[in-house]
Amino acid sequence: MIFRPVYFMAFLLSFSCAIPVAFAGEDGADNLSHIKENPHKTYISAAYENDLIGSGEDQFYTSGVQLSYFSVENHPPELIKYLADSWIGFDVGQATATSFTFGQKIFTPQDISNPAAQPLDRPWAGWLYGSVGMSNVYDTHVDSLGLTLGVIGPASLAEQTQTFIHANVTDSPEPMGWDYQLHTEPGLILSWERRWPLVVAAEIGGFRFIADPNVNIAVGNVSTFAGVGATMTFGPNQQQLQDTPPRVPPAMPGSGYFDTPQGQDWNWYVFAGVNGRAVARDIFLDGNSFRDSASVDKKNFVMDANGGLALTFGDTRVSYTLVYRTKEFDGQDDPSVFGSMSVTQRF
Repeated sequence: MIFRPVYFMAFLLSFSCAIPVAFAGEDGADNLSHIKENPHKTYISAAYENDLIGSGEDQFYTSGVQLSYFSVENHPPELIKYLADSWIGFDVGQATATSFTFGQKIFTPQDISNPAAQPLDRPWAGWLYGSVGMSNVYDTHVDSLGLTLGVIGPASLAEQTQTFIHANVTDSPEPMGWDYQLHTEPGLILSWERRWPLVVAAEIGGFRFIADPNVNIAVGNVSTFAGVGATMTFGPNQQQLQDTPPRVPPAMPGSGYFDTPQGQDWNWYVFAGVNGRAVARDIFLDGNSFRDSASVDKKNFVMDANGGLALTFGDTRVSYTLVYRTKEFDGQDDPSVFGSMSVTQRF
């Protein structure tokens, strides 16, 4: 059983840990040469997701924020490296780089102004988390491993965050039902993903089209699912690495890494993707693991479709993604539509 050692490792990490992302070839050298030549080694990214910048509504998955620090030259902590390599069997090499991520997600029912319990709608819930992960870039594929530790319930500070934002930033209705949120519970997710970059790559009149299929698995008391999907990008034809803009999980998060041709101050590309998940466990719908709490009957298959634009200006990249998520529980009136914005600064 993997859960006990993973819980032990996660609690040692604390909330300030995050998502390390690594770039390593079969020997850790050849596939890293162009990355190491890039004078910019550090990338700091802020991602913000909200239905108000998507559908204009305020319901279901209502908000997500995430801050990430990524450096090509960082390495995973020795404890994480040992446990991932020796216990989980993930190949950790000398070329592994590390980033750190901290985030919060907020879920509400459709009517946030109703102060009564709403047993047929999505439960009120917050999720405050930090993650640690590693990725290896091989000749034909990319493997990523992630560990996420956090807390659900009042300790997630979701009530305070939403109340403050609604009162001082968006002038939205005051959320009235946080007395019925999920109970406090520590949360853990172990995730793995494999991507096949450049499976389809075509040059079209000075532009390049790339298709990047993936499979992914997550296990934990917060989320347990298996998924498959693909991301497609189109932009100017160049060999520089342009990784996916950061997104808030369960979306497959990118490192935020980007490069630009010598002497070029700006760049762009458009992207679109789909990801389907077979869901066995979703604490934000199933309710608390060890106590009675609000819950609804979840859908066992959920699909995301997204499209967006990334723009690079010098050492800054900004992106916007529009996400369509199919209904996640029985009785949900409409699918979720939300926007995701990210800003990455490189140093």
